[in-house]
Amino acid sequence: MNNEKLRFAIFGNEYQAKKSQAIQKIVAILQQHEAEIVMDKPFYDFITEGQHIAMKVDGVFENGDFDADFAISMGGDGTLLKTAARVGDKGTPVIGVNIGRLGFLADVNPSEIESAVAAIYEGAYDVQEHEVIKIETDGSDTVKGSPYALNDIAVLKRDLASMISVRVNVNGEYLMTYQADGLIVTTPTGSTAYSLSNGGPIITPGTGTLCITAVAPHSLNVRPIILPDTAVITMKVESRSHNFLAAVDGRSTSLDENTVVKISKAPYAARIVRFNEHRYFSTLREKMMWGMDQR
Repeated sequence: MNNEKLRFAIFGNEYQAKKSQAIQKIVAILQQHEAEIVMDKPFYDFITEGQHIAMKVDGVFENGDFDADFAISMGGDGTLLKTAARVGDKGTPVIGVNIGRLGFLADVNPSEIESAVAAIYEGAYDVQEHEVIKIETDGSDTVKGSPYALNDIAVLKRDLASMISVRVNVNGEYLMTYQADGLIVTTPTGSTAYSLSNGGPIITPGTGTLCITAVAPHSLNVRPIILPDTAVITMKVESRSHNFLAAVDGRSTSLDENTVVKISKAPYAARIVRFNEHRYFSTLREKMMWGMDQR
C-alpha cells in the first residue's frame, strides 16, 4: 500500500442534509490514512453550522484558493460540474461521490467510499481526461462566473419570449440560421445530459468531437450536427425581447442580442477519477435502463 501522505479538497452543495452522513464517513476514512483534508468553506459551514456536526479538518478554503492531490465532489453530477469549474486548469483529479439521483459523472456510491479510498492509495484507478469548452463574448456583455463548461454551453430564449433566431458560423463558414428555443453545444461528456433530452446523440468520451443540438426547432428538418472539437463556433442571436440567455453548465447569464458568442475548446481538460469496477458502457446501460424488461 502507498504510504504517501495525500491532500484532499472536499466540495459539496449546501442543500441536501443527507450528505452529512457520507461526509462524516469519508472524512473518517481519510483520517485513518492520515490524509490532509481541506473543505470548501460554504460546504463546511453547511455541515458544521447548518447540520450541527463537528467536523475536524485541516483547513477550509474559498473560491479556487486550494492545493490538493485530489478533489472530492459530494453530490450528484451537478455538484461535480461545479467542482470541475472550481478546479479549472489546476489539473487536480476529481473523485465524484454520488449522493444525487443519476450519477453519470459522480459514480462512487456512498457504500463504495471505503473501497474507493483504498483504491486511491493502492493506485488502482484511472484518470480520464474530459474535454472542456469555453464561451467568449464581444462587447460589454460578459458571462458571469466561470466561462468553462464540462457538459455544455447553450444559448436560449428568455422564459416568456418567442423563439430566437441564431446565425451560426463554424470556423468562419456559414452553417445555417436556426429558428428555435435555443441551441446547445455539447461535449461528449455532456451528450447524455441536456442535448440528449432534445434528441441529440450519445457521444463516447474521448472521441474529440462536439455536437450542436437545437432546442425545439421550428423546422422538422433540423438535426444535430457533429463537429471536430477543433471547431470554433460563432453565434449571433436575434430576439423579439432583444436579449437571450447564455447557460454554461446550467449557470445562466442574460446577454444583449447584439452580443456575438464564440464557443471553442478550452486550453485544458477536466480530469475525472475512474475506478476499475466502473466502466462507461455498463454505466450507460444501467442509467438508461437498456435491456430491462418493464413488464
